[in-house]
Amino acid sequence: MKRTWTIIGVADVARSFKWYQSLFGQAETKPAHDYWGQLLDADGTVLLCLHQWGEHDHPSLASPDRAEPGNGLLLFFRVDDYDAALIRARTLVAKLEEDSHTNPNTRTKEFSLRDPDGYYVTVSSLSTTERTKAAKKRPGKQGKKRRARKNSRMS
Repeated sequence: MKRTWTIIGVADVARSFKWYQSLFGQAETKPAHDYWGQLLDADGTVLLCLHQWGEHDHPSLASPDRAEPGNGLLLFFRVDDYDAALIRARTLVAKLEEDSHTNPNTRTKEFSLRDPDGYYVTVSSLSTTERTKAAKKRPGKQGKKRRARKNSRMS
């Protein structure tokens, strides 16, 4: 398995870290450093890395003054709790960039907003196939529904 780590330059790692944790519905924790933080999924998968502008001499993370943050980049996240994510997003910004709608290409619901550094963030629901696969990975949740249906048929 190969994975990418998306790293974005931010002005304040702690502030952005808290903002993304709120968007993703994660418990609030502190980033590992004042200049670097990794947002992880429950299984340890890296969702997003935040790097303070100007730290460590990375050429593309030297300064936000060289280009508008997010130019040429779309942060696109697929979530398994879309409706809850939409509610959380509305508490983070005064106005969504794109309100909730169904994408005609993917046929999934999505909305977009700007993060504290101006990055354009799109949040999309999982497709029916992805939701089914995700449910199979969490047998406790799916299993309870199946057992309830099975038990109701037996009654």
